[in-house]
Amino acid sequence: MFKSVELGLKVSKEQYARQLPKLRAALLTSQAALKGNPIPVIVIVAGVEGAGKAEVVNTLNEWLDPRGLETHAFWPLSEEERERPRFWRFWRTLPARGRIGIFFGSWYTQPILQRVLEDGKLGQFDRELQHIVAFEKMLVDDGALIIKLWFHLSKDAQHAEFKRLEKNPLTRWRVSPADWKQHKHYNKFVAASERAIRFTDTGEAPWFLIDSSNSRHRNLQAGQLLLDALRQRMEKSAPPVAHRTITHLAKKTLRSLTLLDSIDLRRRLADTEYKSGLEQFQAWLNRLTWAAHEKKRSTIIVFEGWDAAGKGGCIRRLVTAIDAKLHQVISVAAPTDEERARHYLWRFWRHIPPAGMVTIYDRSWYGRVLVERVEGFARPEEWKRAYLEINEFEAELAEHGIVVVKFWLHISPAEQLRRFQERQRIAYKRHKISAEDWRNREKWSAYEVAVNDMLIRTNTDEAPWTLVPANDKRFARIKVIKTVCQRLER
Repeated sequence: MFKSVELGLKVSKEQYARQLPKLRAALLTSQAALKGNPIPVIVIVAGVEGAGKAEVVNTLNEWLDPRGLETHAFWPLSEEERERPRFWRFWRTLPARGRIGIFFGSWYTQPILQRVLEDGKLGQFDRELQHIVAFEKMLVDDGALIIKLWFHLSKDAQHAEFKRLEKNPLTRWRVSPADWKQHKHYNKFVAASERAIRFTDTGEAPWFLIDSSNSRHRNLQAGQLLLDALRQRMEKSAPPVAHRTITHLAKKTLRSLTLLDSIDLRRRLADTEYKSGLEQFQAWLNRLTWAAHEKKRSTIIVFEGWDAAGKGGCIRRLVTAIDAKLHQVISVAAPTDEERARHYLWRFWRHIPPAGMVTIYDRSWYGRVLVERVEGFARPEEWKRAYLEINEFEAELAEHGIVVVKFWLHISPAEQLRRFQERQRIAYKRHKISAEDWRNREKWSAYEVAVNDMLIRTNTDEAPWTLVPANDKRFARIKVIKTVCQRLER
């Protein structure tokens, strides 16, 4: 693969001077047009050491408008990054729609270096590449343009470049012992890189290999590839804006039984059992969360359920038992402008807890396949692919060692109506009820279908659902706390 680009192509100073002004002007024009498009652009700069990757990054920063550009360099993991799943550091830096993000170092760097320098197992390497393919597809499906540039030098050319830099006192610092170590393992590095490129060279995010033996040729080719990709992407029609649907299924129709019908809503708990159980399980939970903290095992707890199903009450009983230093509660509402400018999972990746901590989501990423599906905020192709995206997301969390606990709190329509009326009647509960709650209730049948699909398609070994009968609040609270304790202890 790489032999095909070891051509030694050169561009003279005169050719460079003639072509550069036109290229820079065209790049700025395309970048300006990008601002009006819902397209985040991710430029990955990767390749062998000595191929001039840093110079390319500096050149692109010089050629492009800095107001629509951001550059992120990824070096060894920080302590903060080591405590979270590997893709956390990349999710938090993804560019917003209409902006260009240059990634100097990327999600490819660590798997390749582990394979080469630490004799990483081939099976693990391939699993990492599978995660990458899924990650990139997720971003592209959401509208992102990913431009992957691989800058290549032959082994002899790399050696000559290192020697050239070392001879000059002003550039000697650019060659480190780590560079020479990689040169020693050049063949292994190239073999691992070729496998990674072959595995991840997809229609959604193809690789472009650039001969870097001549800096002027390298820079012009990188700029031209970026320009061509921008033009081609913006020539395509933008995806239609999702419109809110006004159709709902208020009528009762014949339907088949669903998973929700298997939940026994008659389950009750006497007051004395509730009080003794609450005291017992809260004490247990407190001990377990401190033990998890000492072992640096993080926990994510997700609450979904019908409006007025008692999510808030369950969360309050949980956090009462967990030391305030160990937890945070994320209440999920409609996305902000900043959040809408990125993939819907971005705002949830931002809150992944550090090692030993607990994050509780009061509603979550499942909004994509529930409210966004039913209300028409997401197009069918968006919410249909979300099941796979969510499963991949949760698998990454579990693979990192995070305990993922998911609850669906289920109540009957009659019990929901009783609680709605109670909220309207009691002054200090009135803030809990809104016109939107009543509108959602009218679409109970549509939500029921969406919930059933969600529970079936995202109930995995890594992150199983716990279905909670919640007509009786006391039973639901004990069920939730006991389940969290059992999962943490296991």
